[in-house]
Amino acid sequence: MLFAFRRPDALRIELPGPLGPRLIVVARGDALVAVFPQERAVFRAGASAGDMHALFGVALAPNELGDLLLGVPAKSLKRYDARWGDALPREVKAVLPDGGTLVAKVSEAEVDAAIPDAAFADPRSEGFRDVDAKEARQLWSR
Repeated sequence: MLFAFRRPDALRIELPGPLGPRLIVVARGDALVAVFPQERAVFRAGASAGDMHALFGVALAPNELGDLLLGVPAKSLKRYDARWGDALPREVKAVLPDGGTLVAKVSEAEVDAAIPDAAFADPRSEGFRDVDAKEARQLWSR
């Protein structure tokens, strides 16, 4: 998974596949767009912790998820442990507000990377069919 974010409220997640990205998620401000290029499907929602939970099963807002990977735990977490590399966590284990566990292992990280604004623009989805949260979650978790 590729993950980029810009404080205070921009996030991009890409899940690669053998034929190109399986999933591209962009959250900016109070909007989230998840595009499934190979399925020609798109999911649109707000960018709250509830919306992230509906899509990913992780009840953290995009800014909280970004902070978590920087070593700043959200106040809503029940537990947070980080194994640090030189400047950033290399592994994070967090117990989420709903009791679920999130484990993230970071293979490469770059602080203050120059990320173009276009990375946080809505992914192309012209002609794609709209899907609800349940179907979107099924599509990315296959």
